[in-house]
Amino acid sequence: MTNTTEIANTGRRILDAVRTVVVGMDDTLEIALATILAGGHVLFEDVPGLGKTLAARSLASALGLDFRRLQCTPDMLPGDVTGSYVYAPDSGDFVFRPGPIFTGLLLADEINRTTPKTQSAMLEAMAERQVTVEGNSYQLARPFHVIATANPIEYEGTYALPEAQLDRFMVRLSVGYPEPEGETEILLGRVRRQREETSVDAVIDAAQLREVQAAVEAIHVDPDVARYCVDLARGTRAAQNVSVGASPRGSQSLLLLGRALAALDGRDYVRPDDIKRIAVPVLAHRLTLTPQAWAQGVDPARIVAGVLSEVAVPPTVGAAR
Repeated sequence: MTNTTEIANTGRRILDAVRTVVVGMDDTLEIALATILAGGHVLFEDVPGLGKTLAARSLASALGLDFRRLQCTPDMLPGDVTGSYVYAPDSGDFVFRPGPIFTGLLLADEINRTTPKTQSAMLEAMAERQVTVEGNSYQLARPFHVIATANPIEYEGTYALPEAQLDRFMVRLSVGYPEPEGETEILLGRVRRQREETSVDAVIDAAQLREVQAAVEAIHVDPDVARYCVDLARGTRAAQNVSVGASPRGSQSLLLLGRALAALDGRDYVRPDDIKRIAVPVLAHRLTLTPQAWAQGVDPARIVAGVLSEVAVPPTVGAAR
């Protein structure tokens, strides 16, 4: 699958399949799908009950990946994620029993309800697609992606995600409350199903997903657009109320996700508008605010929006000549 038109058609079929059970999240779902196509990990963060888990599970089903769900709890240990060595009486040896992270797509539900030590157990897997247990390294499946859900840190029983782990998520997406029409459709859909469970059929499989991801890697990026990504990330480092701005991983995530959005739109080149659209979900969670700003409740999304308004947009660019 090397044609951007084919990628756009495939993406449309995946999103249509997910929308049969997920209502009112069109933009959020498209960015989440683009993140997977760009090889990244997704964090859904919002209040309980808005369908974050349903959206993540439905997207996994439509992508046809091996899928494991991990319900994070305060008493969870790192070995519950990565796996551990257990004694095998028949051989008298300790053998490695893989944990739920050995899958194509891991749904880490309410990731910030488990302790930082357990959260960090996913860090190596998200960064290097491998886990190390007692000095032995084990490779994970390819593709491997994490879709995590989190509740706002003001909620009781939550632990703030470490900055290093937040930085591994390509995007952090907020779901938000649905419009009245969308919420009505959610209720009517439940009435039509006559059951609580929902199901989404696979549109592609792991091999096809790898083909799409390889095709996304061939999307053209104009040097002016690449510099625009850099300027946005650098702008957050000098912004008021920011102690630590977005790292080069942030600017790279802008570029990678921009390519995937272009492919889903049927284009073989990235436009500045693609970057502007994703600047907040890519950069906001990478900012560390000053203690004063944090205490005053300053919103990192507003800081990124301010940087967007100040950084000059490059001239319109087109496909590679």
